[in-house]
This record gives sequence, structure tokens and C-alpha cells, in this order.
Amino acid sequence: MDVNKLPDDVDGRRPDVSELLQQIMSINEQSLDEAQARKHALNSHRLKPTLYGVLYEIKEKTVLNIRTPSEEDPPDQQLTRLDNMLISEGIIGPDKGASAAAAAAATASASVHGESQIDHSDYHAKLNQIRQIYHSELEKYEQACNEFTTHVKNLLSEQSRTRPITPKEMDRMVSIIHRKFSAIQVQLKQSTCEALMILRSRYLDARRKRRNFSKQATEILNEYFYSHLSNPYPSEEIKEELARKCDITISQISNWFGNKRIRYKKNIGKAQEEASMYAIKAAQTSRNQHESGSGLES
Repeated sequence: MDVNKLPDDVDGRRPDVSELLQQIMSINEQSLDEAQARKHALNSHRLKPTLYGVLYEIKEKTVLNIRTPSEEDPPDQQLTRLDNMLISEGIIGPDKGASAAAAAAATASASVHGESQIDHSDYHAKLNQIRQIYHSELEKYEQACNEFTTHVKNLLSEQSRTRPITPKEMDRMVSIIHRKFSAIQVQLKQSTCEALMILRSRYLDARRKRRNFSKQATEILNEYFYSHLSNPYPSEEIKEELARKCDITISQISNWFGNKRIRYKKNIGKAQEEASMYAIKAAQTSRNQHESGSGLES
């Protein structure tokens, strides 16, 4: 459409489209009442279809290729990892509470193996608290995102009465808004996952601290300690062997010997009595083995 070929106005004056454009640009500088009155005057102007046609032609010449969201926005890998962790912990998804059930099974298994009972109800309560906080904040996030999206769509719908806006462009704008808001969603899920990791760490640490060595493991460690009293510092190879025999970790072996040496020095009298007891026991074991060997030879 050629602006120069527009029909003359009733008074013989050629209509000035640039004047209409200037009026549009000045709307944001006016008060709300003035802007509404000006907008109504613009929508009622007999040249509005002409203006719309000019804008449409300009847009057709300058519009860029609009890619669909699927072409532009691949799935967020970080968000996927966070979702997987939240699902595995029972915070989201159909299997809420699955993590608590797994923890309960672990606690029962620990009791069967002689470990002290863990206060699972406290862990479960804190897990539920994290879940409630997450869903409360997620609800606020979704509400804010929906309200802002609705506001922008209404604004674009209103603007589409004056300038051409296609449904595809509106969808693209909604996609941009959601992408901006997704950063808040990532932050919420990240902080929730961090809270879960801290809770699990404390829970597992409590299990390790409350775990008592079996009587057999304690006997094995004491026998080695008192039989090597002149140098109660086992090598790494010995620690590995003791760890296998006692069914505990090398770190626990190191900690046990460190604590044992401290206790030995603090209470040397009682420790010497304990050392004599294990020396007698070791001698008796050796004598029994010798007698058993002699009996086989005869």
C-alpha cells in the first residue's frame, strides 16, 4: 500500500499517517486517562485500517524468521538432572516418600546387623518439611509466572488491534517469558537438592557415629594392639587386612588405633591389665595350636 495514494480528507487535506504514528509514540508519556482517550480516538479513526495495512506491509518486508521453541530451546540438562534427583528423593513425581521408605529399610537392615536404631521419624519429618517448602515455593513461582504471562498476552492482544501480531509471535513471547522464569525454577530446585544432600549427609553420618563394632572385631583389634604394644602403628597393608577381618573400613581402623593409643596413655594401669589378659589369651591359643599339632603327629 502506497501512502502517497491515500484519498484526500473531507477538507481537501491529505491525511498524515506520520501524525498518527507520532500519536502512538506519545501514548507512553501520557496519563492513564489521556492514554485511554487517545487510544479510543485512534481505534475509532477512519484511517486506522490504512495505518494497519501500512504496518503490515512494513512487517512483511522486515520480519525475521521466527523459529519454534523446539528448534531454539533444547531441554535444559541441568533442570533434568535436578528433576531426577528430586524424583529419586520422593520430592516430586508419583513416588513421593520413596526415599523415606528406602531409608526405613536401611535402618531396619542396620538393626539386623547389630547397629544402633536410628531415629528415622526425625529424618522423615525433616524430609517432609523440605518437601512442603519446595511445593509452597513452586506454587508461588508458577502463580507469578502465569500472572505475568497472562498480563503480557493481554497486552499483546490489545496492541494487535493497532499493529499486526500473529499467534505465532505471541507463542514465541510466552516461550521467552517461561525461559526467563526457568532460571528461578532452577535456583529453587538447586537449593532444594542442596538441602536434601545436607540432610542425607547428616543422617548417614549419624548412622556411622552410632555404629558399634562387633565383639569379634573389637577382639581382633585389641589382640593386634597388645601384641604390637612396642609399636602399635599398623602399616597400610596391615590395616587393609584388619579391615577385611573386621568388616569395617580402613578409615575406621585408623581412627580406632588412634583413639586406642590415646586411651592407653591416659589410663596406663588399666591398659596394662588388659594387655596381660590378651597376652595370656594369646599364649593359651598358641599352646592349644601346638597341642593340636602334636596330637595329629601321634
